[in-house]
Amino acid sequence: MKEIELRNGGSFRDPSGCIFSKGGTLYRQINRSYAAQYSHLKQSGLYRKLLDKSWLIGHEETSEICPFENGLIVIRPERIPFISYPYEWSFSALRDAALLTLKIHRLALDHGMVLKDASAFNVQFSRGNPVFIDTLSFDLYRDNSPWIAYSQFCRHFLAPLLLMSRVDVRMSRLLGSYIDGIPLDLADRILRGRGGFFARQHIRWHAAAIARHSDTSKRTDGNSPHSTVSLSINNHRALIESMILAIEKLRFPIRKTEWGDYSAQTSYSEASAESKKSIVSEFLTLVKPSSLWDMGSNDGTYSLLAARSGVRTIAFDADPVAVERCYLQTRNKNIPILPLLMDLTNPSSSIGFSGKERMSLAERERPDCIMMLAVIHHLAISNNVPLDILAEWLSGMSDRLIIEFVPKSDMQTQRLLSSREDIFDHYTKEHFEASFARHFKPTAQRAVLGSERTLYLFEK
Repeated sequence: MKEIELRNGGSFRDPSGCIFSKGGTLYRQINRSYAAQYSHLKQSGLYRKLLDKSWLIGHEETSEICPFENGLIVIRPERIPFISYPYEWSFSALRDAALLTLKIHRLALDHGMVLKDASAFNVQFSRGNPVFIDTLSFDLYRDNSPWIAYSQFCRHFLAPLLLMSRVDVRMSRLLGSYIDGIPLDLADRILRGRGGFFARQHIRWHAAAIARHSDTSKRTDGNSPHSTVSLSINNHRALIESMILAIEKLRFPIRKTEWGDYSAQTSYSEASAESKKSIVSEFLTLVKPSSLWDMGSNDGTYSLLAARSGVRTIAFDADPVAVERCYLQTRNKNIPILPLLMDLTNPSSSIGFSGKERMSLAERERPDCIMMLAVIHHLAISNNVPLDILAEWLSGMSDRLIIEFVPKSDMQTQRLLSSREDIFDHYTKEHFEASFARHFKPTAQRAVLGSERTLYLFEK
């Protein structure tokens, strides 16, 4: 039977080629219209230098027949284990992705090329480092021409970084609503003069120039597709250097959040914390997962425990301070962990044209194991998620589960109940066990020393 070929839902906009899968393998078709650019990328030495710096994913040319019209060649790119999106990244992750994009563009200029596409979605993270994934984003440099991707870079990187740094770190979530970047006029209104000359130059003045040159009868988003300012090679380099310096100076806003310093205010004693780590390590040894999702990871203490034993780990948390801390702990350390912002009561959904450009959380991977420690009381009490519905949802995500039950008598649960009426008669250990027994079998159960908490290992 012929294998089904599927075009990737996020690559249909690119006239230079597309991503598709065949028999579970990921491929990229390069179209004939991109022949000159692809040849220059390889022959100029730019491709090799990008690989040597680990700035671009590698690929192999194949003998596969192009499945779509106008095809020139099919390449097989290195596969990123887990695809994440900019609206899920911490502040420093987005800043690192922006700096990588600009440094790649600067290197491309040295080889007679430019980035024609500066989308944040062209960057992914692997073992704590950002990497560029779009081989077809490079174009031949033409002297005294505008940087065609400048406006896109401002929308995808500068606007959210300035909003996160100067207004509120949660502003990155706007990237989930504006799939082609935050409109610059909107960013300017929210900034209200904050961000200094850098913001005025690249946000306010740029937005004003866009408004002057846009056909308002045809455009509704307030953005022009590209800059109309011609640049000599020296001015082009100066622009990139100034943007790199300004972005490097942007800092994560000092902001105290409810759970950002959880490890310092936990109800565990030192002995209890060591007991919990020991139990988690025991369970991980029993499961031997190759991939794990730590849902509600906080600062990543237990995510790191898994990752340092070689388990590829995604650390999800809704607190931007906690995720930032986890990212900074793992950055540039070759640890197989990816910290991401994620509200478990509203996880990332499929978005974009036809709902297929960006995948929902469940579509991206089925991990070998899910770990959910010190989270269940937040979901059940703070967010009114019934235990049986939670168990059903988790059973659809993975076959193995490491989960911690925190009883009502626990200090942290009492803290949650202090500001609301206790209507949670079913929040008991017995009901918890019965709810999860409908979908899993209990493989192991351990009490955390010096506490009333219990850790469970479930398997379907």
